[in-house]
Amino acid sequence: MAAYKPVVVQACPKLGERITQDTLYWRGYKTPVQIKEFGAINKIDFSPSPPYNYAVTASSRIHIYGRYSQEPIKTFSRFRDAAYCATYRDDGRLLAAGSEDGSICLFDVSGKAPLRQFEGHTKPVHLVGFLSDKYRIFSGCDDYSSNLWDIPTATEIISYSEHTDYVRCGCASKVNADVFITGSYDHTVKLFDARTKSSVMTIEHGHPVESVLLFPSGGLLVSAGGRYVKVWDVLKGGQLLVSLKNHHKTVTCLCLNSSGQRLLSGSLDRHVKIYSTTSYKVVHSFNYATSILSLALSPEDETIVVGMTNGVLNVKHRKPEEKSENPQKKRQPAYRTYVKGRTYMPKQEDFCVSKPVKRVLRKYDKLLRSFQSSKALDAVLEPPIMLHTPEVTVAVMQELHRRGTLRSALAGRDEKQVNLLLTFVARRVIEPRFTPVLVTVADMITDIYQPVVGQSAIVDKQFLKLQEAIGKEIDYQEELLEVLGMMDTLFATFTKKKDTCLEENRSNGVTEIIETNTNY
Repeated sequence: MAAYKPVVVQACPKLGERITQDTLYWRGYKTPVQIKEFGAINKIDFSPSPPYNYAVTASSRIHIYGRYSQEPIKTFSRFRDAAYCATYRDDGRLLAAGSEDGSICLFDVSGKAPLRQFEGHTKPVHLVGFLSDKYRIFSGCDDYSSNLWDIPTATEIISYSEHTDYVRCGCASKVNADVFITGSYDHTVKLFDARTKSSVMTIEHGHPVESVLLFPSGGLLVSAGGRYVKVWDVLKGGQLLVSLKNHHKTVTCLCLNSSGQRLLSGSLDRHVKIYSTTSYKVVHSFNYATSILSLALSPEDETIVVGMTNGVLNVKHRKPEEKSENPQKKRQPAYRTYVKGRTYMPKQEDFCVSKPVKRVLRKYDKLLRSFQSSKALDAVLEPPIMLHTPEVTVAVMQELHRRGTLRSALAGRDEKQVNLLLTFVARRVIEPRFTPVLVTVADMITDIYQPVVGQSAIVDKQFLKLQEAIGKEIDYQEELLEVLGMMDTLFATFTKKKDTCLEENRSNGVTEIIETNTNY
């Protein structure tokens, strides 16, 4: 009697995630710490100087957190209403923030009461920042104005009223102390020079602008609004370099890593996307529980802080790299130890002893070997196999069909077993690798259990699901065939045009030769 041959399970290639250096790097952040704030977090800003504390603006408070603290180490709460956009100065000693009542407060990080209060705006101030000379503040307001303030005298230097909608974001140039940029809900980004009385450049983003970012070199500008993140070349007059559309909802915040080689964007779709600034392709992404309003990365890239609409602050720290001063390496066996005997060729007088390999059969193979078709099918209809390795279930069904025992294995089942069988077929019949086998199985099930249709609501529901799945697949196939017909027509037209052009060129060439010969 011939030895039993196990069922051959068709192996299909799996489209696994590509592991890159970026994937390994960004996965190096530990499990996040979550801190609950009093309201939606509209701004997170890291101090540029050690120990790199960060300011969180939420509701009517500004909380200062240490890098590893879960409780605020300092709180500024001298606001009548909501506070917005708390931002550190470059030396980390001063903090400026806007408010709902239109005033701007300047705080000393080591104190509590405001050092200065700037009055002049008539509506909520959502944008506050320092120019790189450290002695001037720029602001943007819902009254459509962008102002410049002098810190020592607490007076207004100049006011620009060029936007036609709320001014909600902005940034200052680190290269030129007179240049700052504002973004507005009027779909424009404007570049201002404090030495002029009007903007020097206007860029049309196309959607309400939620965030802007200037590269450290000052040559590239990034704007975010709608689902788009756009990169502009400032030195070429605001030329669009690339438009990215990787989010499904509005992009709300942007930030760069310390080297400027990675750009991060947060969105209301609960994702943070990380782009390479050389290719502008997504190299990694983080998924969060709710919509994201603010995002910040510490100066040394050790901490990622994300603020969400539900008031939760999500903090991730990089795992510290353990470096031992005197690492003691275990002595590894020599290379010859591993390859010893592998290349030995037996001689003519040698007697070779082969160790018999014991073949372990699976449960369904044992049942098939003993011709228990129904039990073999039951073995592969268990939930772990159906969910994780459906190719095994389909392979056993194909083997039963080859033997001619599939109909008998499908017959004689109770309501629960038929429900399980129909659930699997309805779910997997649309997969191209399983369709040929499962269509036959579905046909047999329909023939066998047609007389009992209407006796069980559960089985009837599964039959309807199967019908719906097959109907949708047929509609998709018809649409694809229509598209294929259109493409064939287009390709045929292009081929005819190409042949016609070649014939015309050949005829022109022949005519020229004839005329040349006539002249001779």
